[in-house]
Amino acid sequence: MAIEVRIPTILRTYTDGQKAVEGTGNTLAELFADLESRHAGIQARIVDGDQLRRFVNVYLNDEDVRFLDGINTKLSDGDNVTILPAVAGGMR
Repeated sequence: MAIEVRIPTILRTYTDGQKAVEGTGNTLAELFADLESRHAGIQARIVDGDQLRRFVNVYLNDEDVRFLDGINTKLSDGDNVTILPAVAGGMR
């Protein structure tokens, strides 16, 4: 089962600069474990324990997984997963 994962600029150091990588898994948790096996260190930047990090947004086919089953969201062949770290700050 191939799943495309879009990687944000800040995490591309883990994927040798690749904007997108392929992974496998029946759930997001399995997908992130699979990514970790090939891109050491990336999982810790996305997951904290058994849930998504607070300031990391993950989308499955453009739908926020926090409104689905979070890290236990089921995946299907051909799905697209987008990882987006939250951005804050600015000028007053």
